[in-house]
Amino acid sequence: MTPVLELADAAVRYRGAAEDVVRDVSFPVEEGQSLALVGESGAGKTTLLRLLSGLVRPTAGAVRFDGESLAPRDRRQMRRFRRSVQVVFQDPYSSLDPRRRVGAIVAEPLRSLGIDDRAGAAPKVAAALERVGLPADAATRYPHEFSGGQRQRVAIARAIVCDPRVLLADEPVSALDVTTRVKVVDLLAELKEERRMTMVMVSHDLSVVASLCERTAVLERGRIVEQGPTGQVLSAPDHPYTRRLIDSVPRLPV
Repeated sequence: MTPVLELADAAVRYRGAAEDVVRDVSFPVEEGQSLALVGESGAGKTTLLRLLSGLVRPTAGAVRFDGESLAPRDRRQMRRFRRSVQVVFQDPYSSLDPRRRVGAIVAEPLRSLGIDDRAGAAPKVAAALERVGLPADAATRYPHEFSGGQRQRVAIARAIVCDPRVLLADEPVSALDVTTRVKVVDLLAELKEERRMTMVMVSHDLSVVASLCERTAVLERGRIVEQGPTGQVLSAPDHPYTRRLIDSVPRLPV
């Protein structure tokens, strides 16, 4: 089966940088799979997610969608890709336009991708907001009127409103308190199961990774040093760097 997304010997070097941020990275993301990207800050996790989302172009190698290399100048391919692959960013406040009402924010993918006009988008926006557990009047309010957890639910509603095949999530719960974090993780798990979505998630929280992701790839300094089933990677890691990551997780005294 052809992977829905794939990196093939991909590398990224930002303008003016002395070396690649990520290099020689290859892995498939199979349809319906949930994959975690873990590693220390600066390891290249978010850059890989931006590669997979088409927001960054590789300086070497390729990003493939349904077996075809992404060609940013091919508008037809990129429109199909944007409809199929949506992103939830880390900060639920900065990713939402504070000057727009929530209904307009959630409707933006439908309108920008030409799926629906304003009238056609309204019922889909209402359904998406209801599915993420927000009240009926949420569409008429502004982002600052919501808590951090509710704002992240708005961001998730925007990501799922066009029924994507793939959800990319960059530290989607790291800015939330512990109780809210659990609720949002549960919501993501439910959405993945209901919609059979493929998911790629960047996370520092190994407990979140263990509960949401079937496979895990470990990054160190822009390279993948270990990948495999999450249970195996977390319980019996092969690479010393993976063992150090796991050992660095704080544990409550007994």
